Amino acid sequence: MEPELWILHAGRPGQLTGRLAQTLSAALEGRNIRCLEDGSSLENRRVLFAFSLPENGTNFSLYGLLGWLRDHPGCLRGSVGGVVIDGCGDLYTKSAGRELVLAASLAGCTFPGRPLVEATGNLQNFTIQAKNAGCSLLEAYRLAVEDLAGRVLDFAPPRKKRPRLLALHASSRGTSNTMDLWSRCRERLDDPCDITEIGLRNGALEDCAGCPYTMCLHYGEKGGCFYGGVMVQEVYPAIREADGVILLCPNYNDALSANLTAAVNRLTALYRTASFTDKAVFAIVVSGYSGGDLVASQVVSALCMNKGFWLPPEFCLLETANNAGEALACPGIETRLETFAGHILNQLQG
Repeated sequence: MEPELWILHAGRPGQLTGRLAQTLSAALEGRNIRCLEDGSSLENRRVLFAFSLPENGTNFSLYGLLGWLRDHPGCLRGSVGGVVIDGCGDLYTKSAGRELVLAASLAGCTFPGRPLVEATGNLQNFTIQAKNAGCSLLEAYRLAVEDLAGRVLDFAPPRKKRPRLLALHASSRGTSNTMDLWSRCRERLDDPCDITEIGLRNGALEDCAGCPYTMCLHYGEKGGCFYGGVMVQEVYPAIREADGVILLCPNYNDALSANLTAAVNRLTALYRTASFTDKAVFAIVVSGYSGGDLVASQVVSALCMNKGFWLPPEFCLLETANNAGEALACPGIETRLETFAGHILNQLQG
């Protein structure tokens, strides 16, 4: 028997209306569907979060859910989720989706790659999908929800006896709090894992300049990229082999550093010819003052939502430290490092 797919949305069960309700009804026909009510346990479920947004992007029920998830760590332990956001305008659907995925991940939920279906007001974001499928924009939306539901129900995290982990960074080892934390984390992972570490700090790493699709596909089919360099020589082969990728992310102006951003952008050529759905993404994020959640949400949108890496529960370690060496002096840091390293191993090893 197919497992139950639980729908969590604003309002009481049966009160979902409009385009979102019609699309869910059509896309989930024949599925074993249940609606989560207040007080229902969220653990060990297959969950589809479904919310509509007005044109101003503010759905108070969604914000209420975010607050509840943040107040109840572990409430989604053992669950696998997907998100459908239906908007009235062109804005806010993706930002709402990634905020929800981040909060749910930190609450214990696992997400398969590409866990967000977003529908803008005019559905123009489905133009390519509709063209490829030979259908209307509305039908492309329905097909996307149907596909997501199937992937949420079927997803099982890959497990390896000896996982292969790739760490990507662009930091100076001697002064970086982020590298300090990674070094302590790595000490706990070296024995059970095969770890490759690639620094993107030295030498030229050209960002993606947006080659035409056919050119990008041409180089991707040959296992490369027009710009070559460390991405093609080291990062591409390491990503192909990896079971998990961990980004080491100091907070630069509330964003990923330039070289890490360039590396993510340059993955497009490889992504055109290789699937990342069996690869997990983790992150260590260190902020000097605040804003670590902004960087973590970038990792969610860039690698999970866009490139298709699966997102483990509690995928990131978020710390605040400024002066060199400060991170390792944070109260309780060794316990958090032990927990995070063990969590990486638990998600990848089987």
